[in-house]
Amino acid sequence: MKRTRAETDDTHRKLSRRAALLGGAQLAFVGGLAARMQFLQVDQADQFRLLAEENRINIRLIPPSRGEVFDRNGLSLARNAPSYRIVIVREDAGDVDAVLERLSQIIKLDAETITRVKEEMRRSAPFLPVTIASDVTWDDISRVSVNAPALPGVTPEVGLSRIYPQGSDFAHVLGYVGPVSDYDLSKIEDPEPVLMIPRFQIGKVGVETKLEPLLRGKAGAKRVEVNATGRVMRELDRREGIPGSDLQLTIDAKLQGYVQARLDGESASAVVMDCESGDLVACSSAPTFDPNLFVRGISSRDYGELTANKYRPLASKTVQGVYPPGSTFKMITAMAGLEAGLIGPDDTAYCPGHLEVSGRRFHCWKRAGHGWVDLETSLKRSCDVYYYDLAVKVGIERISDMARKFGLGIKHDVPMSAVAKGLAPDMEWKAQTYGQSWRVGDTVNVSIGQGFMLASPMQLAVMTARIATGRAVEPRLIKSVDGVEEPLKGGEPLGINDNNLRKMRKAMFEVVNDRRGTAYGSRIIEEEMRMAGKTGTSQVRNITAAERRAGVIRNEDLPWERRDHALFVNFAPYDKPKYAVAVIVEHGGGGSKAAAPIARDITLQALYGGPPPVEAYPAKDRERITEQQERLRDAQPLVSVPGQDQA
Repeated sequence: MKRTRAETDDTHRKLSRRAALLGGAQLAFVGGLAARMQFLQVDQADQFRLLAEENRINIRLIPPSRGEVFDRNGLSLARNAPSYRIVIVREDAGDVDAVLERLSQIIKLDAETITRVKEEMRRSAPFLPVTIASDVTWDDISRVSVNAPALPGVTPEVGLSRIYPQGSDFAHVLGYVGPVSDYDLSKIEDPEPVLMIPRFQIGKVGVETKLEPLLRGKAGAKRVEVNATGRVMRELDRREGIPGSDLQLTIDAKLQGYVQARLDGESASAVVMDCESGDLVACSSAPTFDPNLFVRGISSRDYGELTANKYRPLASKTVQGVYPPGSTFKMITAMAGLEAGLIGPDDTAYCPGHLEVSGRRFHCWKRAGHGWVDLETSLKRSCDVYYYDLAVKVGIERISDMARKFGLGIKHDVPMSAVAKGLAPDMEWKAQTYGQSWRVGDTVNVSIGQGFMLASPMQLAVMTARIATGRAVEPRLIKSVDGVEEPLKGGEPLGINDNNLRKMRKAMFEVVNDRRGTAYGSRIIEEEMRMAGKTGTSQVRNITAAERRAGVIRNEDLPWERRDHALFVNFAPYDKPKYAVAVIVEHGGGGSKAAAPIARDITLQALYGGPPPVEAYPAKDRERITEQQERLRDAQPLVSVPGQDQA
């Protein structure tokens, strides 16, 4: 049937609308596609370029260079040396087991090492490098580099390893570094990312750990380009980290080496302190150990030998060990009586060999007694009864207050591990600790440095320096940080009567220089170098009444661990004190025999800045001292580093 013109026009209008709608839709689609392409290729080009680059570019942390440590004269004590290592990045390695298997055919890897690497990778982020082997040879590095295409994610690197050139001499002062452990991380609230790098080393004990934030520095970063197998193709850029601060200690390495050699064979400790500044110029504990063993990873056998040694070589006895100070404490008891006005220098007490207090007999070391003695004689001959009698008059509170004023029972601020507070006991302390009342017998025991009284060698050196100067001298171990001198601490007057201090110094002078003094055998002959000091012997066992009746067993007849501790403190020169010295020989017997000769030798070495002339010693000792000096000189070589003169 023939369509009418009206019908034809209507059809054309409908087709035109549909064509227009379809064309508009097509135009909208093409326009949207063009806009999207512009957005992706132009507007977001930088972002997608970065995403593409991230598939081939890794950002890796650069561990900072650890600060170095020097002695007071600039001799190297702790430094960094290049060390070759091989690392693996888990996300670049792919099949870790296969890569490690191939690597073990190229360099020597035992099963224990492979297990350790896998465990560290499981605990670490996939992008962090894990050290497979450290301190490897250049041949190992070469073989790994040649076989790099077959070892995806494995990279040879040059790092820094800690070295202690002076070996065991500074083990107890500096400590050592070691890999970060889970325990280390648990103690840090917000650990820095660099600490998460497996096998990254931090300080474990000593100065290395106490000043870790200063020594560690800040990590840097580098961007490296890697290929599809994870092999590093090139380094794109690098931001160096901030190296750790260099430290200079107050310790004199030459004197420290001498003291360590002099203490060899003993379980002992010695501290030498500058009376004016408080600088610790020697701080030695014996026996000692080589900290380099811990840096490299000490073997179970070596560690077992250290822990099994009854002389406790791992303990820093100078600050960690606390001992009854014995008769070296008598100056404190006497000073408490003098300052309280309860005695005068010329007042006397009678010593029949014992004193009855509250129904208990307290014995003097001299069974027959000393007879009538005044302050100077009591100290010179170390009469115990004089101090028993004085303690009853003075009381524990005055004695303990005086002890703290002279630096005992106080934790001094030095950056070493396990610094002990010691103990200057009083009534409140015993009530809180034991729930018991203080007894007068406790005071009598404390008066001669026994009973509850405890002090470290460093505290005894502080006490002696304060007696010598009348000032609140504080110990200082860090001389400077990055060349900037550290301020001195303390030094204000103690508020002690000068006349009383002079009397105490004079009595200590007589201990060493009077023929009847307990340390006369260890005197210094050179008049300008003469010293003042005090011997001490502290009991570590109870002596029963039956043993006293039969005769007290001599120290040399007892097992080592039951012998008395030997102590000696001194300052010199007497007229112008320069150094204060404290020596403790564990289970050494009498202070006059075991500790005083060591302290005398150390004092002379410090005063002369090296081996003293034999004329400074008593004539009877000179031949022995000459032989000793030759032996000790060979036992204490100092190690210098390139570019430094040996101090």
